[in-house]
Amino acid sequence: MQFDSLKSEIIQIINKPDADVLPKMQAICDVLQANISYYDWVGFYMAHATEPTLHLWSQAGEPTDHTVIPFGKGICGQVAVSNKNFVVDDVHAQDNYIACSIHVKSEVVIPLFKDGKNIGQIDIDSNTAKAFTASDERFLEWVNEQVATIL
Repeated sequence: MQFDSLKSEIIQIINKPDADVLPKMQAICDVLQANISYYDWVGFYMAHATEPTLHLWSQAGEPTDHTVIPFGKGICGQVAVSNKNFVVDDVHAQDNYIACSIHVKSEVVIPLFKDGKNIGQIDIDSNTAKAFTASDERFLEWVNEQVATIL
């Protein structure tokens, strides 16, 4: 399975001694977007320390204007409030969806926890409808666990 083969590559990125956090997070975005065919956009949004907003730290795929997202707005903003995974099979059926690209059909957002606190999330957009499965959720939870170790 492609997820298992990517785990060792992600561990290598996490354990790279000469790289800072942001380049490591960027490398993870790049690896996921390049190696999983239906991961068309991959990004990490991190919670601001004092304001209820998410800030884009790294991303792979088309550039986005959505670099700051208020808690509660869009799928990412909802995950910041709910602390739960959110899988959207059809983004056009979501009332609170923030459109980043006309090509996006589905999205998955997985919260990133550090010491039990939701400090951010990984956000994946796909140009394929119903692209994400429970296997994607488990894999992305694992990715976030690895990222949490360097934050």
